[in-house]
Amino acid sequence: MDLQGLRVAVTGAGRDTGRRLALAFAERGAHVYAAARRQADAARTAELIALAGGSAEAFGCDLARPDDVRALAAALAERTGRLDVLVHNGAAYLDGPDLLDAADDAIENTIAGAGTGTVLLTKHLLPLLRASDRADVVTLVSGCGETGNHRSQAHPAFYAAKHAQAGLADILSHRLRPEGIRVIALYPPDFVQDGPRTADHDLTAQSVVDCVLFAVGQPRDCFIREFRFEQLAA
Repeated sequence: MDLQGLRVAVTGAGRDTGRRLALAFAERGAHVYAAARRQADAARTAELIALAGGSAEAFGCDLARPDDVRALAAALAERTGRLDVLVHNGAAYLDGPDLLDAADDAIENTIAGAGTGTVLLTKHLLPLLRASDRADVVTLVSGCGETGNHRSQAHPAFYAAKHAQAGLADILSHRLRPEGIRVIALYPPDFVQDGPRTADHDLTAQSVVDCVLFAVGQPRDCFIREFRFEQLAA
């Protein structure tokens, strides 16, 4: 798949799935704006992309801090007149099935980062997306954002944050469709970074990345709204 010349922003790009996404886009010719909560982690991703012959810039951004989100959007607007793909991958996972399992500040950061952070970043980057003739907004929501999905051991606050992302993706898909902007949501179950890519094992991060690339690479008449995944029986 050739994504030569596309300008792509990836949040949570400092490690794991976000880093895989950034590297995958860069390998296919995109210029990547890699954002992570820690600037050093984003810089490492940009360094890996450069070592592989790709093009990237690194940014520090804590999605739970609105000032950071606005600063990231402003920095991108200074560097480019358009954004072709925005990937919402950054979201702090919070563990513990009981509501009492997490401190108040952890709950606040979880909901602020994935919920408010996703809304604000989309809002402030919308002018750049509208300036593209092939804009895509991709959100890695998680199965925790599906109604009736109770299979994860994530904290209730993580479920709440992911339902916020799901609601945003749903309404934006409807409202931005007339402008030709595709809004794509993925609802993977809890998955592993590495492992056998076979039917009797857990979903892997690489398979999630491949779904993102597939959706973004489709012709502009193809509007894929969602990816839903079957899980292994508990």
